[in-house]
Amino acid sequence: MQYAVPRRGVPSAVSLRKWAVRAADVTLRIVGEAEGRQLNRTYRRRDYATNVLSFPYGEGQGDVVLCHPVIAREARAQGKSVAAHYAHLVVHGILHLRGYRHERKAEAQRMAREEIRLLRRLGLRNPYAVE
Repeated sequence: MQYAVPRRGVPSAVSLRKWAVRAADVTLRIVGEAEGRQLNRTYRRRDYATNVLSFPYGEGQGDVVLCHPVIAREARAQGKSVAAHYAHLVVHGILHLRGYRHERKAEAQRMAREEIRLLRRLGLRNPYAVE
């Protein structure tokens, strides 16, 4: 766990580890908007902070970077708790480390099904369901 932002409003390390669904050799880094934007610009050539970035460096290993201000804003806009949105994005990032992608429709559907399955196992709701 790495925190580059104050921990106020960020889920606990225990929760974040739980949501990492048995991922070994994974670093979760919580960052602010400036670092999130810089990483996205450097590695994806997109000049904005995004919610989650994954950097694989081995079989299921890597770094997952979570941008707290973006996640908090999205959670409010979607009517979700910050914790539920973090759980979804941790799982999403870990799946990227495991080779899942969502550029094509079939890939996106496969990844979403796996996210829903894993989140359900953690006792969490389908993040794509509109309520």
